[in-house]
Amino acid sequence: QVQLVESGGGLVQPGGSLRLSCAVSGSIFSLNHMGWYRQAPGKQREVVAAITTDGSTNYADSVKGRFTISRDNAKNTVYLQMNSLKLEDTAVYYCNADRSLLNIVAGTHFASWGQGTPVTVSS
Repeated sequence: QVQLVESGGGLVQPGGSLRLSCAVSGSIFSLNHMGWYRQAPGKQREVVAAITTDGSTNYADSVKGRFTISRDNAKNTVYLQMNSLKLEDTAVYYCNADRSLLNIVAGTHFASWGQGTPVTVSS
């Protein structure tokens, strides 16, 4: 079973930046598509960004042009660079891994989730 450890969250002012990391173990990282997700208070978890095994990326409209997802197969880690942060980006951020791109894009059918890393954008 895959283990996921997210880190890098924190408190940042509007317009600031953060870089999230997600370390993956228990699976062959390079064979998994990866996704970042977030859940704001009182809202459902939503897909933020996805990256395929060959490096193709996709983003939610709300973060396009501000967030960048990347992966380092040598380190079994996926990253989310978040720039120009807005108040509405406040949420707990999670990553996940799957060999099914459909599951990654849909954000469903995962066996488990990590603990997430909280991001608070506030002035």
